[in-house]
Amino acid sequence: MSALDLRPAPAPAPRLQRILRHARMETVLVARNGEQLLLALVIPLGLILGQAVAGERLGIAREPFVASVIALGLWSTGFTSLAITTAFERRYGVLERLVATPLRRTDLMLGKAAMVTAVALAQAAVLALAGVAAGWSPRPSIAQTAVAAGVVVLSLAAFSGLALVLAGRASAELTLGLANLVYLLGAAGGLLVPVAAFPAWAQPVISLLPTTALGETLRTWAGGGVDALPLIVVAVWAVAALALARKVFRWTS
Repeated sequence: MSALDLRPAPAPAPRLQRILRHARMETVLVARNGEQLLLALVIPLGLILGQAVAGERLGIAREPFVASVIALGLWSTGFTSLAITTAFERRYGVLERLVATPLRRTDLMLGKAAMVTAVALAQAAVLALAGVAAGWSPRPSIAQTAVAAGVVVLSLAAFSGLALVLAGRASAELTLGLANLVYLLGAAGGLLVPVAAFPAWAQPVISLLPTTALGETLRTWAGGGVDALPLIVVAVWAVAALALARKVFRWTS
């Protein structure tokens, strides 16, 4: 009979398991945060309900509006929530302590990316079901569905990159204020308001914003049209934002 080897053999969990567990922790923290839920679900659901009650009297068409609200929800998750939570994690030293664990910096970012993806998918599903319950009936084409899927993924990447740029350079308090201000500006800048509603001189500039690209794409998807131009816009923003975040993000206060 061979002797038992009771010597300690510490080792980190496999990398994929570490990333998934970190993503789960991040998702739970977001789900428990009242302010994040307010931005992610309460405000968008209130807008959908408001349109169902008074939209017809105000001349607000249901199909494009609900699509716009879904875009607004994705914006809040990909940018506002991520910027605020990451900034406070940096302020309180959470990030530098996590880096001391077997989690690597890349693992941390992949965990956050997985969290954003999971929350965004759940959020979009809830808002779409609420819209359908309120009478929303989108008429998507197969081609635009493919375009919309690509735009959503690239938009979330661009929003996340911009969030990390802000959270990685500004103080937590400044990030909180700026993130909420930018959230409102994004809502007005192409997410809830179509490009056609802006003055002619402003439309070319507004069309180049990632928020506009996402809003216009989902509105086109709901109406059954096809427009691939926003895919190029968000692809450029995603590459630029992630590259900038990689360069300027600071892990300590």
